[in-house]
Amino acid sequence: MNSSMRKGFMTGCDQNTEWMLPWFIENYKKHNNTPLTVMNFGMSNQCLEWLETQVHSIGMMRNIPKGTSGWHLKPISMLNSPFTTTCWIDTDCEVLGDISSVFNYILPEKLAMVEDVPWSQRSGEKWHNSGIVAFTGKPTILQEWAQAIHNTNIRGDQEVLHTILDPLRTAVMITDLPNKFNYMRVQMIDGTKVPDVLVKHWTGYKGKEHIRSIMKND
Repeated sequence: MNSSMRKGFMTGCDQNTEWMLPWFIENYKKHNNTPLTVMNFGMSNQCLEWLETQVHSIGMMRNIPKGTSGWHLKPISMLNSPFTTTCWIDTDCEVLGDISSVFNYILPEKLAMVEDVPWSQRSGEKWHNSGIVAFTGKPTILQEWAQAIHNTNIRGDQEVLHTILDPLRTAVMITDLPNKFNYMRVQMIDGTKVPDVLVKHWTGYKGKEHIRSIMKND
């Protein structure tokens, strides 16, 4: 296998979220030269044409069921990663540094994710945030997650993953990444201090408004 295909980052978006790509890719390229692929969840032709010169590759999703949201396509697209070792990253993540060290935390048959501390505290259960997901090969839990997506009407991919995990399976199937790889907007509001942050994750409607304001002022 070509060495450039051994490790890589991937993201994905549709016509509703493609507006974030120029901001996301610019931040990524400032600090990283690891290959990046973007999965096409239904982007416009104009965006796809622009994207051809911006990233390592564009991944096509075939026969997408009508009404399927981008976040439900995420675990399915991860199963089709062109890389041996992959790190998914949401497009509402602001990359602040070299994030290639995330690959050092991956363990076989596990998903490497940051604990969603705000959700854990509010629910009394351990949650993990799916904005950053690193893995090698096709772990069983990733296959189960993708299958569960087909069998549920639960709103988000993160919520679907949580439903198929109990505390024991979480310990077996998930390895914790340092918080610096996914510093969530709610943590910023809560005043949680995280040293050496590499990724700020601008979640939710308010997060997207923040991204729009940054892009408008650039």
